[in-house]
Amino acid sequence: MEFGWYVEFHRQVPAQTDVDAFAQGLAQVADAERWGLDSVWLAEIHQQAARSVLSVPMTVAAAIAARTSRIRIGTGVQVLPLCHPLRLAEESATVDQISRGRLLMGVGRSGNPRAYAAYGVPYSESRERFYEVLDILKRAWTQESFSYEGRYYSFSNARAVPRPFQNPHPPIRIAGASEDTFPMLGRLGYPLFVAVRSGSLAGLAPDLKAYREAYQEAGHPGRGEVHLRLSLHVADTDARALEEAEPSMMAGYKKLVTQLEGSPNKRRRAELEEVRNITYTDVLRDKVVVGGPERVAERLLQLQEELGINGILAELNFGALIPSPLMMRSLQLLCEKVRPRVV
Repeated sequence: MEFGWYVEFHRQVPAQTDVDAFAQGLAQVADAERWGLDSVWLAEIHQQAARSVLSVPMTVAAAIAARTSRIRIGTGVQVLPLCHPLRLAEESATVDQISRGRLLMGVGRSGNPRAYAAYGVPYSESRERFYEVLDILKRAWTQESFSYEGRYYSFSNARAVPRPFQNPHPPIRIAGASEDTFPMLGRLGYPLFVAVRSGSLAGLAPDLKAYREAYQEAGHPGRGEVHLRLSLHVADTDARALEEAEPSMMAGYKKLVTQLEGSPNKRRRAELEEVRNITYTDVLRDKVVVGGPERVAERLLQLQEELGINGILAELNFGALIPSPLMMRSLQLLCEKVRPRVV
C-alpha cells in the first residue's frame, strides 16, 4: 500500500502570516521525507484565506522538488477547469524535470463553486472543461507540436516546452465523487481518487465495484488502481488519539454543513441532514480512522481487504485545529509504526 499525505498548508492560527505558513509547510514535508513517507499530495484551495495558503499547487510542488530527493510529489487535485491547458502542461513538465520524475498528476473538478465564481467560470461547464483540458494536456506532453479545436480552447502548431521527464508523461489520477463518474473513469482506464466526508467508507464499495467492472469490460490491464483520501489521526495510545482528534474533526464536520448546503453534487446535498446532526461516535464508526498504531494498522488492512485500495492520502488535520506538533507526531507514527505493519 502506498502511504501518502494530503497537505493543505493550513494556517495553524488565524494570525499566522503567509511567510510562516509556507515555511512551516515546507519544513513539514522535509520531515515527511526523512521519516520515509512515499508521497505528499498538495491541495488546491481558493478563496479561503483563513484556512490555507495553498492556492497554486504546481508552484509549491517545484519548491518541494528543489528541497527533497526521494518523496513523490502529487497534486491532490489540480482543478483542471480553472487552468489554461498549455500553461499547465509546461509548468507540470517543469516540475517533473526538476524532481527527476517524481511528479504524480492528480486532477479533478472540485466541488467548491466559490472558486469557479472567483475565476469567472460557470460550474455548469466544469465537466466539459475538465475533459477538454485533460485531452490538451496529454497532447502537449506527448507531441512535438499539436493543433486542437475545442469548445473552450484552440491551438495551431502549439508546442509545450519542456517535455516531461517521465515517459510518456507523469501518472494521472482522477478524483471521482458523483455516481456517474465511477464507471466513466473505469471505461477510460484511469487510476481513481476517492474520499469520504458526508458518506461512509463502507458506502464506497458499490462505486468502486462500478468502476472496476467498467475498467475490466473496457479491456484495461489489471483491475484499476484506487487511492483513498482518508481523515486519520494517530497517537501513542488509542485513548490519546481519540481525545486529540475530537475537537478538530467535529469542527471540520460543522464547516462541512455549509459546504454541503451550497454543493452542486446531488449526492452530497442529500447527505446534509446526517452531517448536520452528526456525533463523534458517528464519525468514528465509518468515516475516519483514529487510534494508536496497532488499531490504525488493523483498520487500514481491513479497508485494503474490503475496498481493494492501493494507497491512502492521509488527511491528518481535518478541521485544522490539531496543533502542529501533534499532527507531526501523528505523521511520524504513521510512517514509523503503522506503515511497517501494513506494507
